[in-house]
Amino acid sequence: MHPEFDLAPDLCYLNHAAVAPWPRRAVAAVTRFAEANGRRGSADYAAWLATEQRLRERLADLIQAPSTDDIALVKNTSEGLSILAQGLDWQAGDNVVGIAQEFPSNRLPWEALQDQGVAYRVLDLDTTDDPEAALEGLCDAQTRLVAVSSVQYARGLRLDLKRLSAACRRRGILLCVDAIQSLGALPFDLQRTPVDVVVADGHKWMLGPEGIALLYVAPDLRPKLRLRQFGWHMIAHPGDYDRHDWTPSPTATRFECGSPNLLGIHALEASLSLLQEVGMAAVATAIEQRFGRLMSLLDQAGFEVLTPRAPERHAGILTFRVPGADHPSLWRGLQARGVSCALRGGGIRFSPHFYTDEALLDRAVTLVKEVSAGGLTHHP
Repeated sequence: MHPEFDLAPDLCYLNHAAVAPWPRRAVAAVTRFAEANGRRGSADYAAWLATEQRLRERLADLIQAPSTDDIALVKNTSEGLSILAQGLDWQAGDNVVGIAQEFPSNRLPWEALQDQGVAYRVLDLDTTDDPEAALEGLCDAQTRLVAVSSVQYARGLRLDLKRLSAACRRRGILLCVDAIQSLGALPFDLQRTPVDVVVADGHKWMLGPEGIALLYVAPDLRPKLRLRQFGWHMIAHPGDYDRHDWTPSPTATRFECGSPNLLGIHALEASLSLLQEVGMAAVATAIEQRFGRLMSLLDQAGFEVLTPRAPERHAGILTFRVPGADHPSLWRGLQARGVSCALRGGGIRFSPHFYTDEALLDRAVTLVKEVSAGGLTHHP
């Protein structure tokens, strides 16, 4: 077991694509924060704000953003996407291009624009072997935005963001990336792959808590988004409470209407410090090694791997089927035996992180075989 994690020994934790366990340092940071709050109230607020600034610095480094001024801290991915969806100046006849298999957070904000005359065009991934070309093929002169996940949540397809970015830039179309299934698992570099918006909650591969998320909006796009939330924190002079003339902050804090989630900030800042110490290149290599090990074990067992096998087409998610199995029953059986996984994409989804012991992968696949062989998980 990695020294930063204290998972129960009877647990095979393969569910980082859902909600990740915290490293010890995040647990300690939250404990210290709670104890200090209980003893001193807000007397140490300046130190809390210093932690918030460190988090912005770590997030800017994680995506290679030019400045911490580009980083907004929002509640979750859904809020970040909604800020964009409700902030753009849509015209009747405009359209958004996306993917049919997206998680609802990256579908509902675009579907909700229909009452403004904005169409949502979706690509069925099962109909193409070249999703980037197919997405561009759905675009026309009225396409304002392409909104996709960097890695699909159900079966783990990883998009070629550099290629998609180039296509959008060529056509003058905005590109929004829901990066919740890749940030913390793969390097992300805005300098090499320019996109207009990046949003990701911290509770998956970033190893943080729910309720705190990254929102990046390109500097030239920020002032063009109509603000729909207002409060003391989003103005240019947030500490001048008696001032009655105000303007929105020129930085990304214009999207943060009220008091920050300092509890979540302390946890995520600590978790990201671990990822930075390990290094994102090393994290990605370790995840790829575990993916390869899992794939080999599943192949040996005769199971059907649904996630793309090419390294450039996957990240940490591996979804598979057991021939003839009733997968909801199989999933329940695995959960009962301590295998933390998910029922997604028509199969079972495993998602190990960089620290996952490879022995746990062998144990999990052995348990899949045992539960499957029990007969209760198969269709008559």
